[in-house]
Amino acid sequence: MRTKTLKKNKINLVTLGCSKNIYDSEVIMGQLKANGKDVAHEEEGDIVVVNTCGFIDNAKEQSVNTILNYAQLKEEGQIEKLFVTGCLSERYKPDLEKEIPNVDAYFGTTDLPLLLKALGADYKHELIGERLTTTPKNYAYLKIAEGCDRPCSFCAIPLMRGKHRSKPIEDLVKEAEKLASNGVKELILIAQDLTYYGLDLYKKRRLADLLKALAEVEGIEWIRLHYAFPTGFPEDVLDVIREEPKVCNYIDIPLQHISDDILKSMRRGTTHEKTNKLLRLFREKVPGICIRTTLIVGYPGETDEHFQELKNWVKEMRFERLGVFTYSHEEDTHAYNLKDDVPQHVKMKRANEIMEIQSQISWEQNQEKTGKTFKCVIDRKEGNYFVGRTEFDSPDVDNEVLIDANKHYVKIGDFCNIEITEAHDFDLYGVPV
Repeated sequence: MRTKTLKKNKINLVTLGCSKNIYDSEVIMGQLKANGKDVAHEEEGDIVVVNTCGFIDNAKEQSVNTILNYAQLKEEGQIEKLFVTGCLSERYKPDLEKEIPNVDAYFGTTDLPLLLKALGADYKHELIGERLTTTPKNYAYLKIAEGCDRPCSFCAIPLMRGKHRSKPIEDLVKEAEKLASNGVKELILIAQDLTYYGLDLYKKRRLADLLKALAEVEGIEWIRLHYAFPTGFPEDVLDVIREEPKVCNYIDIPLQHISDDILKSMRRGTTHEKTNKLLRLFREKVPGICIRTTLIVGYPGETDEHFQELKNWVKEMRFERLGVFTYSHEEDTHAYNLKDDVPQHVKMKRANEIMEIQSQISWEQNQEKTGKTFKCVIDRKEGNYFVGRTEFDSPDVDNEVLIDANKHYVKIGDFCNIEITEAHDFDLYGVPV
């Protein structure tokens, strides 16, 4: 028996996974709204669309559990229809159809028109930049390309997202203008690979040109770069970061490992020496740049010696921001042919060791910020604190600046100057000045 609170024909879109999936959900909701549909993000509704992630084991498990949960609700009559889309559905559609038949239909990552048709809506090609954003009003993700041409051995993204496809600069500028008109002040540029931007469309890398064009959009104050690839990194981007005030002194560049043996097996197209040279270039060209990276531990064949090299390198490089994944053995990837020979408990131990090192580095770097004043954007209020970020911090993954709401008032969505009074491993405390 359906619960009385569910609104008839309301579509509830549930998003799992990364910022690219958040963006895709926002596009789906924008299309549905333009078709006059009642749609919401992660609220109650009698029609449910689950946008899945299929990246690594944990993400796949969460996606499957979420589908099973809603399939059970459908069985009980608490929802009427259930649709599944996204990466997991793209990669495992036949298996999912067989294992969870109670779903009305499964759609892949390029099946948006078909999904909309199933929901009684038409795909509107003219909706450039029309999205229902789900992030706080002051920032939004801007997906500048889809897919990936890199041959990384461990990664299933090309299987789920296809080849790299850049969006034209003029379309991205229109989208940014639309976001700015709705109050967005910070653009977070995302793609599977920012570094490759433009090669397919313009026959050359044009990320620097895109940044300059976006910086001209009125109302945008910060532009942030996520997911750059180290091999073939366009150096002119560093000049724009240094010279253009709107482009944050921040770059997210997943390096994955530093041992030459592991990098070669990972098919990363680089070496220990080349990686260090690139990082030196970043810091020389953009003094004070904040470098965020992610690493993989427990890759097949990673010995104690390889891991020790990685640990020493993390200590030496003193990254401003760092995260760690444990290796996930993904079928149909090149690395799946290798033996997954590092036990899970060893993977976890190695991940914890890296994060302990990084925690100490972050604490030391944060102590240097006390007494200094930073321009911060205020994202939200949580408990007794307003929560903000500096230009060196991305939402959800980086440090936060906490302001005591019992003593000070700052407006959510605004920029303000905050003097740092106290610093911990990953949090800063401050007062408005």
